[in-house]
Amino acid sequence: MFEEAFIRLDAQECETVLGDINPALEGGDFDSGSVTILGQELSFYPGYRFLDMADYEVTPHFRKFVIYKPGAVIVLDWTNKPLYELNNKAPLELTKETIADYVRFFFTYVRGPHGKFSIIETVDDISWSEEPPPAARKSLGKMLQPVMINGKNGDNSFHLTACLMFKGTLYKASIFVTKDGRITVSDEEIIIDDMPVADDIFGQ
Repeated sequence: MFEEAFIRLDAQECETVLGDINPALEGGDFDSGSVTILGQELSFYPGYRFLDMADYEVTPHFRKFVIYKPGAVIVLDWTNKPLYELNNKAPLELTKETIADYVRFFFTYVRGPHGKFSIIETVDDISWSEEPPPAARKSLGKMLQPVMINGKNGDNSFHLTACLMFKGTLYKASIFVTKDGRITVSDEEIIIDDMPVADDIFGQ
């Protein structure tokens, strides 16, 4: 989904990272002996890494998503607040090369008050509750498109177009991103309604 692949941190690096991150967590700490930490570089936050942290040896499973650099821990909580606060502090770099990944990341880890919008670029991005027949998949695939950058405005904001899924409805919509990373969606056009998709619980 993003440009860089996840890399698993080794035991020594896990120890170092947990020394910073555990004090910032609510609801428990990670055990260095059982935690799995996957790291990914983020092109739009130079110097920071995104960490997918999970301990599947405890019940219930313990999982957190964190943006991290030594001395700075941002724990994601499915709202836009942690990202918007980080945008005011970090060197947020939104360019034609990074803006699409920022938008993909934002919609993956932020939910609205009524649920989650998911960016859909291919049929494989859809979590089906019932697998559609091949002909339907092919027809739907022709309706989808990658995130498209329409242009950069004079105030350094971006206008993009993307397909979004919300509670079984597939939309085509405009996405506007300000220079400080704030996102709004408008001009929603329904493509297909009442699609047989699974509820998105994404680790919650």
